[in-house]
Amino acid sequence: MRVECEQEAGSGVSVAAASVWNNPAAIIQVENLSKQVASPEGPLVILDDIGFSIAKGESVAVVGASGSGKSTLLGLLAGLDTPTQGRVWLAGVDLNSLDEDGRALLRAQRVGFVFQSFQLLTGLTALENVMLPLELAGQSDARRQALDLLERVGLKARARHYPAQLSGGEQQRVALARAFAGNPDVLFADEPTGNLDQKTGHRIVELLFTLNREQGATLVLVTHDAELAAYCDRILELDDGRLRPPSVKQPGGA
Repeated sequence: MRVECEQEAGSGVSVAAASVWNNPAAIIQVENLSKQVASPEGPLVILDDIGFSIAKGESVAVVGASGSGKSTLLGLLAGLDTPTQGRVWLAGVDLNSLDEDGRALLRAQRVGFVFQSFQLLTGLTALENVMLPLELAGQSDARRQALDLLERVGLKARARHYPAQLSGGEQQRVALARAFAGNPDVLFADEPTGNLDQKTGHRIVELLFTLNREQGATLVLVTHDAELAAYCDRILELDDGRLRPPSVKQPGGA
């Protein structure tokens, strides 16, 4: 079975046929994934022979101590970085088969992001930040969709405010609205409550999982927060670049 990442006219993205694994229930599959970087002492192993799959609609938390490779793994899953060896299939496409432009196109079509530092464009209003991915995708009703999303996160009245005029919690709500614009198949969240106080962080978590359930996206969440991880269907724990046996949330969990 094979799939192609289609080339948009004039995009310069190379069309590369991509092999697909024989697991149609999975949205992400990882095989023998490793990442090394050079250091004065020699090669530094960040990830070592990682393998797992994530089902469509599943929520998965990636946990581990600082330096265990969590953010590196997230970058590889999203095609923001390339592995030293091994493969990642995202939404049916072998990321190794795509060049940088091809991976960017796939992300634009299938992926949303939420970052610890919000990553809003300071020169754009809340509305314009949410409209941006919709406009880049050629949506003719980007303004209406963005306003609807801001209303869902409780910020329609702040649509014309700039990031500097919003609190940290409000900025992260705008970031959530932007992440869900275009109904992504996969949402990657990197420490989404890391810069928020406990009360605000709890509200963001509730909103994140509510929106995720409503849109049926697959959620991959990097976090140090055990309470946040417990919201997910499954937990993957990294220990010094290796994957520990995955744990499944017990009945009655958060």
